[in-house]
Amino acid sequence: MKALVLSGGAGTRLRPITHTSAKQLVPVANKAVLFYGLESIAEAGITDVGMIVGDTAEEIEEAVGDGARFGLKVTYIPQERPLGLAHAVLIARDYLGDDDFVMYLGDNFIVGGITGLVEEFRGNRPDAQILLTRVADPRAFGVAELDPSGQVIGLEEKPDQPKSDLALVGVYMFTPLIHEAVRAIEPSWRGELEITHAIQHLIDTRADVRSTVIKGYWKDTGNVGDMLEVNRTVLEAMERRIDGEVDDASETIGRVVLEEGARIVNSRVVGPVVIGSGTVVSNSYIGPFTSVAENCRITDSELEFSIVLRDSSIQGVGRIEASLIGRHVEVTPAPSVPSAHRLVLGDHSKVQITS
Repeated sequence: MKALVLSGGAGTRLRPITHTSAKQLVPVANKAVLFYGLESIAEAGITDVGMIVGDTAEEIEEAVGDGARFGLKVTYIPQERPLGLAHAVLIARDYLGDDDFVMYLGDNFIVGGITGLVEEFRGNRPDAQILLTRVADPRAFGVAELDPSGQVIGLEEKPDQPKSDLALVGVYMFTPLIHEAVRAIEPSWRGELEITHAIQHLIDTRADVRSTVIKGYWKDTGNVGDMLEVNRTVLEAMERRIDGEVDDASETIGRVVLEEGARIVNSRVVGPVVIGSGTVVSNSYIGPFTSVAENCRITDSELEFSIVLRDSSIQGVGRIEASLIGRHVEVTPAPSVPSAHRLVLGDHSKVQITS
């Protein structure tokens, strides 16, 4: 059995972060979202991975390499532009051959991994197995309709009037029969080959399509709110570990992970928090559900429920919360100018100002 990992896409909902970084490499608890998926695939006993890459291919390849660090053998499959999940299957045909495979969306996060789900698929070997979870607003997802016995009878992609609250999770398992289905469908109104249409084709041709409703935690980390929520969930499961330096004027409370080479000076850190190597926190407060990556500087500031990427500095700005701060960012106080704001913002930024 192989894996097909989708790591293309523009990540428009995470702009401006994704103007300069692949969305799959934005870190959760100081580890790229993509890496959690690759680790889950390896834990499930799958070693051969085809990775779909697009405009951010160079960055993805630099981060993942040949996959050996994860116990995997990774083959990169370029996609000129994102034309749908079924299109990814179409262009991976030669790589996948006649093997069964799991398709994993690289920006999805599933607590507990996929080992049990893969074992269930291997044992029963239906033509397709989809994962479902109940969501509050299914209009943003592919949605499944089940009959009273739980059999999948229909799928819709981002419907205006969903027939259920069961959304497709970004992990699918297929036999080679899916290749016939992706060749049989036409592009949707979005101009994409939808995997929901391909699975619907299987259903219409009486193939064996099964579903599993997962009760564990799942998130599509496509926007800032979801990134912060996944970060919170991962941090809650971490154990306290202090490998860096904490001076006598500082205190660390609860589940704090301080990597080797990090320093806490005259500051208070309340977990769950992770602070990367080379980062210095001085005269500051770091509150719960915060990840600060390596080589950052936090000085005379307060930070809570936030993610700070590597090589950034926050100095003398009071309190920051519910924020995602990119790489090589400098956050400093603005000059005191009456009734004025000075802003330098990237495309598609969102700013809230209290006058």
